[in-house]
Amino acid sequence: MQKRLASAWVGLALILAMQGRAMPVLPAMEPSSPPPSSGRFDAANLDRAVKPGVDFYQFAVGGWRAHHTIPAELPEWGSFTALDESNREKLHGLLEAAARDRSAPAGSNTRKLGDFYASAMDETAINQAGLTPLQADLAAIDAIQSVGDVEKMVARLHRYEIPVYFGFGSDQDAKNSAMMLAEINQDGLGLPDRDYYLKTDAHTQTVQTAYLKHMARMFALTGDAPDVAAAHANTVYTYEKQLAQASRTKVALRDPVTNYNKKNLAGLTALAPSFPWPAYFQDVGCPSDGPINVGQPEYLRALDKIWSTAPLADTRLYLKWHLIHSTAPCLSSAFVDEDFDFSGKVLKGVTANMARWKRVVRTIDANMGEALGQAYVAKYFPPSAKAHAVRMLHHIKAALRADLQTLAWLSRPTRQKAVEKIDAFQEKIGYPDKWRDYSGLSIEKVPYVQNVLQARQFNFAFDIHKINKPVDRTEWDMSPPTVNAYYNPAMNEIVFPAGILQPPFFDPNRDDAYNYGGIGAVMGHEMTHGFDDQGSLYDRKGNLQNWWTKEDRARFEHRTLLIRKQYSGYEAQPGVFENGPLESGECIADLGGCTLAFRAYEKSLEGKPYTRYANGFTPEQRFFLGFAQIWECNERPEYERLLVATDPHPLARFRVNGTVSNMPAFATAWHLKPGDPMVLPPDKRTEIW
Repeated sequence: MQKRLASAWVGLALILAMQGRAMPVLPAMEPSSPPPSSGRFDAANLDRAVKPGVDFYQFAVGGWRAHHTIPAELPEWGSFTALDESNREKLHGLLEAAARDRSAPAGSNTRKLGDFYASAMDETAINQAGLTPLQADLAAIDAIQSVGDVEKMVARLHRYEIPVYFGFGSDQDAKNSAMMLAEINQDGLGLPDRDYYLKTDAHTQTVQTAYLKHMARMFALTGDAPDVAAAHANTVYTYEKQLAQASRTKVALRDPVTNYNKKNLAGLTALAPSFPWPAYFQDVGCPSDGPINVGQPEYLRALDKIWSTAPLADTRLYLKWHLIHSTAPCLSSAFVDEDFDFSGKVLKGVTANMARWKRVVRTIDANMGEALGQAYVAKYFPPSAKAHAVRMLHHIKAALRADLQTLAWLSRPTRQKAVEKIDAFQEKIGYPDKWRDYSGLSIEKVPYVQNVLQARQFNFAFDIHKINKPVDRTEWDMSPPTVNAYYNPAMNEIVFPAGILQPPFFDPNRDDAYNYGGIGAVMGHEMTHGFDDQGSLYDRKGNLQNWWTKEDRARFEHRTLLIRKQYSGYEAQPGVFENGPLESGECIADLGGCTLAFRAYEKSLEGKPYTRYANGFTPEQRFFLGFAQIWECNERPEYERLLVATDPHPLARFRVNGTVSNMPAFATAWHLKPGDPMVLPPDKRTEIW
């Protein structure tokens, strides 16, 4: 389901060919004699044929891009994916060791991880089992004869974390952030977004056709004759298209105010009277006497019409499709291959599937992330690295606090509230202080898909158990090995897993100019999310409550509009432009994060000796190179289209060039002047935080 979780940091990369006057030649640099701490910089990553003032992204990473191809199994290759692959190798070693360790006590995390991994790697047993592990579920779907039967199957699939029709789970009450409540949101599509069903351009129609063929082949694998399978695919597609037509756009879903519609059971029933809600709550294990937030009421009204008018035969096909669609990666080779042909080849342009062990590591991390993460941090994240990261975080936090106290466009009352919000930030670095208890999870020597579904049921029950209870502010929403970070407005927390606190983002032995440009910009980015167009709607306690004066809010909206216009002008593929309204929160956070990290870096140099020139660049230039180089990336065209359609982050080349072109400090560092392509004119330049 869609939680009000944090906007995560990760976005993905492309090339920008910007046009404009050439930048003047830079003054000669002193010869570089870098100390060992700066030795990780590789000048071969640069493209010196492009001037920094014309296309900074290409200058900073063009050499890297020219010498790195995308592995056949991946849609893109860059800093994030390289670090993710490195972490996956480490997790692989931990799982292999757990699988070999038969001395681990039964019921221990080590034994469960080892058994989970062993069941997933036994491809012979998986192929022999075929669809047998799902036969009881498939038989129950085929036996549906009433609305009551539909409800029971919806509840069953939701416990498997398969969000047919709608997403259901716990979330913080947006206006009472100390408490958890039940929440319902639109969901239930097989394609990545509603627009894939509704747009009529040639590319989208190609995806629609491929999806229909994919569904037909999947139905054929379950035993349907080819003509029957094709007919079933058409039925499901028509069914899903109705859901898509009732769904809000991704831009509309960014508005937390319109997504807050608190109901009781009677209010929910009035929205969708055809569905037996009391029975559903009982079957998913949720109390029905508390508040329920309905994210998109108009979606439930439309869904009620679908429930009340769709033939049961169509409903059975829809439910069957989503069971197969969700579990296909864990089934026999025929299902795995067919799933990859669409989700990998068609949607992402990938030409080869990942090795089995890589897919397995990802699945176990998704289902037992803190058990696996506890072993990861014990071996790969020493206390000294955490301490260094905490110091940097506090420097950047101090820069934001100082910035807000002097920000000219913000009035004193709003500024004071903003400072109070910063002071209330909850910081989570590396890993949780309290580890998740997996003692209630049963992992057995059974076919892989059964262990996956058991883990999903365990995690669903864990989530549902929070409803109507006080918020546990010690919980994390990402596993420690994750290469990402996030800000959660309802918790007013900034979270940096150990997985991203690694080179090239962070290296405690490296020149701090690169660290501040790398992980420092990540930290500043997440802090700024507390003051982007979404996060700024929440107060210091995480409540959805206005703390702005009317005039300050109007000035903020004007600056946000400039950001939206800027990014909407970037063309990702011929005729495919970035979606500024969807991406504005991430763009604001990129600009604010880089600005804050730069100020914090300058402050960190006061009174300390530092290398004026290293690798041929000044400290200020090294900072911006560090920022650009965390976004070094090559991507497949199909994947770029998918990201532009679904991801609230701009593509990497726009994250870099769009950010630095708004920063006077960047122009100063690289000796640029008005009119250079990397210097936005004053009437288009944005400074928010």
